[in-house]
Amino acid sequence: MRQILIFCFLLVFPAVIRAEKTLKVACVGNSITYGAGIAGRENNSYPAQLQQLLGEGYRVENFGHNGATTASWGDYPYTDMPEFERSKEFAPDIVLLKLGTNDTKPQNWRGAEPFAAELGRLADTYRNLPSHPQVIVLTPVRCFLTEEGTISPQKIAGEVRPAVERLACERGLGIINLFNLFGDRWDATLMPDRLHPSAIGAGMIARKVGDYLLAGKKGRKPSFVPEGATAFCFHGFRGYDFRSEGTDCKVVCPAREAEGRPWVWRARFWGHEPQTDIDLLEKGFHIVYCDVADLYGSDKATERWDRFYRYLRKHGFHRKAVLEGMSRGGLIVYNWAAKNPDKVACIYADAPVMDITSWPMGKGSSEGSAEDTRRMMEVYGFSSEQEAAEWKGNPLDHAGRIARAGIPVLHVVGDADTVVPVAENTAVFEAEMKRLGAPVKVIHKPGMGHHPHSLNNPEPIVKFILQATGRYGNPCTQAVPGNEFRSAAGWKEGSEWHTVERDIEESLQGRQLKLLLLGNSITQGWGGQRKLVTWKPGKAAMDRVLGEGCWESAGISGDRTQNLLWRIRNGNYNCCRPEYVVVAIGINNLVVGGDSADETAEGIVAVTEEACRQFPDSKIILLGLFPSGKEKDSGVRRQCDRIHEVLAARKFGKKVTYVNPSQWFLDDRGTIREGLYGGDYIHLTEKGYECVAEHLKELIR
Repeated sequence: MRQILIFCFLLVFPAVIRAEKTLKVACVGNSITYGAGIAGRENNSYPAQLQQLLGEGYRVENFGHNGATTASWGDYPYTDMPEFERSKEFAPDIVLLKLGTNDTKPQNWRGAEPFAAELGRLADTYRNLPSHPQVIVLTPVRCFLTEEGTISPQKIAGEVRPAVERLACERGLGIINLFNLFGDRWDATLMPDRLHPSAIGAGMIARKVGDYLLAGKKGRKPSFVPEGATAFCFHGFRGYDFRSEGTDCKVVCPAREAEGRPWVWRARFWGHEPQTDIDLLEKGFHIVYCDVADLYGSDKATERWDRFYRYLRKHGFHRKAVLEGMSRGGLIVYNWAAKNPDKVACIYADAPVMDITSWPMGKGSSEGSAEDTRRMMEVYGFSSEQEAAEWKGNPLDHAGRIARAGIPVLHVVGDADTVVPVAENTAVFEAEMKRLGAPVKVIHKPGMGHHPHSLNNPEPIVKFILQATGRYGNPCTQAVPGNEFRSAAGWKEGSEWHTVERDIEESLQGRQLKLLLLGNSITQGWGGQRKLVTWKPGKAAMDRVLGEGCWESAGISGDRTQNLLWRIRNGNYNCCRPEYVVVAIGINNLVVGGDSADETAEGIVAVTEEACRQFPDSKIILLGLFPSGKEKDSGVRRQCDRIHEVLAARKFGKKVTYVNPSQWFLDDRGTIREGLYGGDYIHLTEKGYECVAEHLKELIR
């Protein structure tokens, strides 16, 4: 019996070792990988931030070299660099291959095909290592340089990116598309020199790469291949053209499919503005298409979709589809959803037609389309335009059914759209959905017309879909370091987030405090005895209340809940054995991070609970968000009020005292009293700090 047990253990043990193995990730690339221009790049380059995101179980190493080219004939071939040899000696399990930007310099560029051949040879070199790593190619980020004779934004967009995508598809490589990550307009905060990401930009790269790696670890290789299909490449992913019951159809498969085989049903205009589809492929979704062109959402169209839905369900696709409809695609997604509400996870509609009298009939402010009107009337069987105008099967007419089903809805619209005017379509639908208390969100693009569709950086759309399908991880609760580098943050010149964090730890050593304040820039404004903080409008007030030296501020400008969570967990803040700890965090999640009130509240709860663990002998005061936005009905004020509502209902236990400080600052009308805030109605003046100090004095007696 003992021998049998030993034999079974030996069979299982190798699998256990593999499961617990630390995965080694080699980040191969140029100056963007290296972290050129980033202060404290050892902490703030994208590989360094990726390590923090992935955490235990991964070892990430930076093998970037400034100026490196893919091409062996380039001025700085990567294969001639010492990092190349070191990356191979590292014996990686995963190789992140991000090259191509420097290849577009005039002296290096010989065309897309020679570039792709060189990149393919480099990928093969890594794949053939004894460790047999997974090789994942990263497309270059968009470049915003304007001068001639150097790196070419046009070649990056029009030749390098497509070449990387084709190579990934042909060689079966993983791919992460970074091109649209920073949008289509230069933002100095993300890319100060128009080429190299800042620490914040590097953090965005790290987040996207980390999400891909973690999703892939959970996913599985897709197995769906339609019978009789013809393969094609879709931005680095394998797609299939096929016919189902006589109808042209398409499906694009992710490299690793997510659990449950989730899918997006693209209604019209296949391949147009594909950035949302690409991002969701990276997250394990399939993208499917069933041709209903020129059927305008008629019964013929919905019946065709019914048949295709049954086909996909037979092949294991998720019961609920994500419907994506652009322009006239709004007709089919809403008409099908109205007939099949139990089969819809959510609807993303982009400049959608919601009323045929608006388009194609042109009975409102739109010119409409006479030819499309003729074809539409034919497929619907309308005998006259009056009959069509009186028809009650428009998407606008389905608001009640969509609302009752609780289907989350997102519209993206250009406010200057004259083809499918917002006022005649989305605005009417939105008003009815809100009247019914249904989940609807509209993203407006000021000054934009009907085109271009989507968002250049589709993150808000992708987030909506992930939330609607229960696949979104709240970043507010995921502990990560910050990546700020701003002299205007009230820090001494040259400081960055990690040096400021170390300054806090040093300021706490050898002290026993009455009060420790944890938070963001508002908390940082108390100042205390920290050496790197230059702006201390609250110090005098707190010194008067508590006395100099018996309190300290541990706030960092720009911090969100996830950053403070990391600091509490990893910093040795309890060395000062504070009697009281004040937690005040969350406003940056709302105004910078774009997180919802409920997501932010979850982050605040996580911070508070971690503070209870890390400061076992301290009393915790959870100071809710100060009211932001001057007037009572401002958007950010409503978000703050919602957070207070959530926190007030939370039971933290006797150790925690929750305080809603709103009334400290407001007059009878709910307006912030004069003199307490700066011009942004977020940060406090000296008078504002005096107000808070007096109230804290009462709380810590």
